[in-house]
Amino acid sequence: MADEVKSLWNRYLSNLQQHPLRTKAITSGTSGVLAGSADMVAQKLAGAKNLQFKRSFLLMLYGFCYSGPFGHYFHWLMEKLVPAARDSKTIVSKSVIVEQLTSSPWNNFLFMTYLGMVVEGRKWSSVKSQLKSHFPSVQLNAWRFWPLVGLINYKYLPIQLRVLFHNLAAVCWGIFLILRSKASVPKLATA
Repeated sequence: MADEVKSLWNRYLSNLQQHPLRTKAITSGTSGVLAGSADMVAQKLAGAKNLQFKRSFLLMLYGFCYSGPFGHYFHWLMEKLVPAARDSKTIVSKSVIVEQLTSSPWNNFLFMTYLGMVVEGRKWSSVKSQLKSHFPSVQLNAWRFWPLVGLINYKYLPIQLRVLFHNLAAVCWGIFLILRSKASVPKLATA
């Protein structure tokens, strides 16, 4: 069994070298599956009796179409802007802070908007209102969670594995955002 896992891992690393964007998109597809699974967990934690597979599928699409390509280009750009460093002070003062002031707010805004408009089917006015009231606290929580992920990512992982690690951490973050979204959407009165 260990030999098969090692062989699979080596093939993955080889594909990362030969086809980085495609491999990261597929990895995000896997992360998309994890995001869909995270949504199912969030649905159950929120008390759903029946799982809504359509919404989980829509979150899978988000993972596949956005997370992988964005992560690939973002980490490529970060590597160009901030050459590889191994000391924690340089990593935190440059890479982690830049990431937290740029991609973190953007990704949270985009995910909350996508979740509200596409996955939950709400109108822009409702999503805008939710963003206004909840985005600041979501972003503050992000700044508690993601800097540690960034520090581990930039300090210990080679660039080709950063998107994979980031996507695995995003599963936990996705559950938090989905549960946060469900708690903040007012229930419609039924006649």
